[in-house]
Amino acid sequence: MTLMTMLGAVQLGAAAACVVVVLIPMVMAGWHLSRNRILLYCGVLFITLAVCLHLTPYFPSVSDFVTSVSSVVVFDHRSTCINLVNDIAWEVKPNVSLHHFNPTHNVSSSLNLYEKRWDWSKSPKHDACDFQKLSKSDASDLLNGSWVVVAGDSQARFFTLSLLNLILGPQAKRMGSVRADLFKRHSDYSILVHEIGMKLDFVWAPYVVNLTNSMMGFKTKKSYPDVMVMGAGLWHMLHVNNASNYDFALRMLKSSVVSLLPLTASASIKSPHLFWLGMPMLINGMLNTQEKREKMSDRIWHAYDRALGDSRLLRQTGGPLVLLDIQSMTWNCGPRCTSDGMHYDLVIYEAAVQVMLNALLIESHQSL
Repeated sequence: MTLMTMLGAVQLGAAAACVVVVLIPMVMAGWHLSRNRILLYCGVLFITLAVCLHLTPYFPSVSDFVTSVSSVVVFDHRSTCINLVNDIAWEVKPNVSLHHFNPTHNVSSSLNLYEKRWDWSKSPKHDACDFQKLSKSDASDLLNGSWVVVAGDSQARFFTLSLLNLILGPQAKRMGSVRADLFKRHSDYSILVHEIGMKLDFVWAPYVVNLTNSMMGFKTKKSYPDVMVMGAGLWHMLHVNNASNYDFALRMLKSSVVSLLPLTASASIKSPHLFWLGMPMLINGMLNTQEKREKMSDRIWHAYDRALGDSRLLRQTGGPLVLLDIQSMTWNCGPRCTSDGMHYDLVIYEAAVQVMLNALLIESHQSL
């Protein structure tokens, strides 16, 4: 008997055995099960699950597909929450605890006439993100051992003050000297919070080119902060007053940031968390000089806002920086939250700090 004949006989025998041992019993079982629909459905379900269970190890693409779907769901949740984290609702009403107000006092004291409260907007999507106002203890745990850099103009100073108010506590003895040192005209400021090992640097950077120079400085020294908040625009609007030039400066900043990020990854150093501190809404009629009212008109403000979008610097337009949306916060809080149409009540920046902290929780896959 030849080898081919033997192989043919083996194949025929295997086929016959399959018919006798597998197919005939299955047909007979199917005939009996068809007389009872419940038994039929249970049998089909059992066989399907058994086949899937035994075949899955032989098809790695199936398990890879399940894993990839899970990853996409997690990423989509993070992306959705980052997009929603700036959705702040405000309640501004007369402060009934103030029975008397002396109009001869500093105009900024008029802000105290109104009580301001805020919280995240309410919807099923917002609730799923579980946004929370972090306490001093929570914020300290999150930023423990971190190097935080805040760079920009007066908006960035207020943001820095609000962050330190949260970390140190507004009644801390040090806060008096912190305020005095932080608000020295056109100067940098540094502090080390020994209790949690957090270093915070404020960098006076009123123009975007100053921010670009700071980024290049980090790259040159190969030393990068864990968290960096930056923002500039008001000085450029007032003193340069050219939206096209501002657009170009933002694109240069984006290039410097993008060139920095791969270096941090290749050097086994965590990439810094980067945030853009947006410009506030300007209330032209409240601006305190004629020059500001002319150069910082609504038309010019919107031109600068379009330049920010066109530069693709922000995460929402494919860029590297997460927006801290001061524009929407100041718009929703309104004129009762500012005394000069440009600088707003500290509660605005307190909200911005909480937005940043929640974004950090999302991006670092942490929860309280």
